[in-house]
Amino acid sequence: MVDNDNPGHLLLALQNGDGDAFTAIYKAYWYDMFLVAYRKLRDKEAAEEIVQDIFLRFWRERDNLHIENLNYYLFSAVRYEVIDYIRTKGRTLEYLDYQASFDSIQDLDTENQLALDDLLRVIDECLHILPEKTREIFRLHKLEYWPVSRIAARFQLSDKAVEYHLTKSVRVVRTHLKEVMILLLAASGLF
Repeated sequence: MVDNDNPGHLLLALQNGDGDAFTAIYKAYWYDMFLVAYRKLRDKEAAEEIVQDIFLRFWRERDNLHIENLNYYLFSAVRYEVIDYIRTKGRTLEYLDYQASFDSIQDLDTENQLALDDLLRVIDECLHILPEKTREIFRLHKLEYWPVSRIAARFQLSDKAVEYHLTKSVRVVRTHLKEVMILLLAASGLF
């Protein structure tokens, strides 16, 4: 018998292959997850597809899940999938709006937006110096806010290995940005 009121018991039952536990989780969370995705995308089919994909992956990976907070896990998955969907569709303005709604970023004026775009371009350029895996780990952690443990699971690495890649990439970005700042200050006559 599945205890629908206790997410911990549901997760344990799910990891043991209990289809009823999966159904209970699905029924409890599907609609709210759909609403979050729909509010951000304003596209019913895309929102439904995102939530279905999350639950499909949730079922397939049930043996490897290490979830402490089911609610946080599922709604974080919605957030990441919405970001990926917007990026793949090339809807960068909607992506920025979405990020702003989560991060409480103040409205950026045109000058600040251009500066931010330039900074992101410089960071992107210096990341191309790095190996592909290190670059992807940096992007997932720093730009998409994935936790180290999730990145480690995706690349089948230890947490320490992911932290090594992050340290390496941050060092390269920091060094490159210092050089760019010195050049900018020299060009503006402030240095």
